[in-house]
Amino acid sequence: MIVGVLLAGVAVAQTTSFSFRMERSSNAVAAGCLEGAYARVTINSLGPVETMNVRLFNLPADTGFDLFVIQVPDFPFGVSWYQGDMQTDVNGYAQQRFIGRFSRETFSVAPGRAPAPVIHEAPIPDANRNPPFAPVHQFHLGLWFDSPEDAVEAGCQDEPFATPFNGEHTAGVQALSTNQFADNEGPLSFIE
Repeated sequence: MIVGVLLAGVAVAQTTSFSFRMERSSNAVAAGCLEGAYARVTINSLGPVETMNVRLFNLPADTGFDLFVIQVPDFPFGVSWYQGDMQTDVNGYAQQRFIGRFSRETFSVAPGRAPAPVIHEAPIPDANRNPPFAPVHQFHLGLWFDSPEDAVEAGCQDEPFATPFNGEHTAGVQALSTNQFADNEGPLSFIE
């Protein structure tokens, strides 16, 4: 069954394949950095999983980035799932293919508190227990600089400070996101 959804006042049907752009994050726009940078994302449903192909364009050359599936596109981002790393080439281009659940069924849940492994003590420590929460869907994508120094060099943050958006919790600020979509209607919600 195809169900209609409104996107910027235009009806969009839910589908098994969807292509969209990631735009400069609110942070990048406010900082006046990454002019012309964007990503092209295509998600295809394979039934029990989806493939997500992400291509980055016009980002700083030879720079690492970290991709997350997130609840809302801008701060405070909500529940976030670390998807993987991307490394730009000398032209500021990168491409990566991810396989997982990237659809209306993408969610996290914590039925109760449980002990959690603490791998990182600094700069942003891991929690040693999770808070319980009901199912929370994540329909947006966000891309972060892998290092605060790279974000400073690109003019996206004034001084190096870490965010938790990489494997070591030492990422820079958000570079791209799906902020052109409404908070509760991110692009993953269009995949049936």
